[in-house]
Amino acid sequence: MALASTLASCLSSKNTQYDIIRHPYTLSSMATAEAAHVPGDRLAKTLLLEDDRGYVAAVIPSSHHLHMAAICEQTGRNLVLAHEDEIREIFKDCDLGAIPPVAMAYGMQTYVDDSLMEQPDVYFEGGDHQELVHMSGEQFSKLMSDAGHGQFSRRMM
Repeated sequence: MALASTLASCLSSKNTQYDIIRHPYTLSSMATAEAAHVPGDRLAKTLLLEDDRGYVAAVIPSSHHLHMAAICEQTGRNLVLAHEDEIREIFKDCDLGAIPPVAMAYGMQTYVDDSLMEQPDVYFEGGDHQELVHMSGEQFSKLMSDAGHGQFSRRMM
């Protein structure tokens, strides 16, 4: 599978410089980091959250857990994790579990954990479980300029 079409359009419209890293098929972000030989702190994972006002994407390093109370406080919303069937419906051009961080391209509010914005380069799923998008931290910051930022993740032990 190539890049998700929505992601490809977003990268093109923002003139983003990136390259593609192929890796063996994986089903978890930490397994992806290991298979692609990428530090977990630099691999972004996207979590879809929801409340009665709609969906929100939280983008955190794969080496971290989402701190739900912190994201709720920072957004002023009472968010919970969205169900898989809802994720499939919204991200139709992506495999389940391979959601790119540019959820704003899919029409939803997006928040990026500050720890990702401090990385020299960032990797993320391109819509499937076999390719990662890689770009400089500067390019990632430009790409995510419309997203909210905050501290809402904690490193796994």
